[in-house]
Amino acid sequence: MIYTVTFNPAVDYVMHTGKMKTGLVNRSSREEIYFGGKGINVSLVLKELQIESVALGFVAGFTGDAIEKGVYEKGIKTDFVHLEKGFSRINVKIKSDEETELNGQGPDIPVEKIAELFKKLDLLCDGDMLVLAGSIPNTLPDDMYEKILAHLENKDVKVVVDSSGKLLLKVLSYRPFLVKPNDIELGEMFGVKLENIDDVEKYARKLKEMGAVNVLVSMAEKGALLIDERGKMHTCGVCKGEVKNSVGAGDSMVAGFIAGLLKGDYDYALKLGTASGGATAFSEGLATAKKIEKLILQL
Repeated sequence: MIYTVTFNPAVDYVMHTGKMKTGLVNRSSREEIYFGGKGINVSLVLKELQIESVALGFVAGFTGDAIEKGVYEKGIKTDFVHLEKGFSRINVKIKSDEETELNGQGPDIPVEKIAELFKKLDLLCDGDMLVLAGSIPNTLPDDMYEKILAHLENKDVKVVVDSSGKLLLKVLSYRPFLVKPNDIELGEMFGVKLENIDDVEKYARKLKEMGAVNVLVSMAEKGALLIDERGKMHTCGVCKGEVKNSVGAGDSMVAGFIAGLLKGDYDYALKLGTASGGATAFSEGLATAKKIEKLILQL
């Protein structure tokens, strides 16, 4: 089974407006509501690709209830830890002449609720996969990823880490199955500017030398690069389309890559991941199976 963890899930309230005028009342032309967070996004796109998963994380209050219900109604199994105080965050995304986001902080998470999450992780079995995506909210210890990987160290659980910076570097010694920085984040981790694909390959291999089993690097309009578990490099171009959405493309790429690896080889996984990321970027919301199927024909 695949498990995804979303520490700080959210109700994303998307408002489309004309040109914003600060200090005045602005009215929307239309609105959308999405239930998400990076781990949940992975679960939702996996579902589109006919792969089952279980969404873990923390929810609180009426917004937490809405997130849990909304994700369940999309066909995703959930096993969230319920918090007694606070409420899950609301993120307001304003799409006008420019895109503006107001992201909520989220509820405080007490120590006993963190322990409850670890009890759920104890149920993972050899052969399962765990996806850890995004930053760690300031309501949790900043070494949560390390603690989770250490907790699972004696099990044959494949851990995917979609993060960057020190957060990613600190977990490499636990040999995560897959890490997925983008090329800018990869350069920042080593204090260099990556000028070309040779530079990207060089530093992706450094991550592998430091412990990552597979290293997937997204490179925006330059495509994607993978150094697989055997050290072989794979590259893939990009899909063509009009970019409409900046949220969830990386999560979709992770989901597509996982689904592709379960159904085929590394070349197919890279293509399906690329098509899934593109399908989200070219849509108002997350990728659909129909959009992914159409885009993968370009690769």
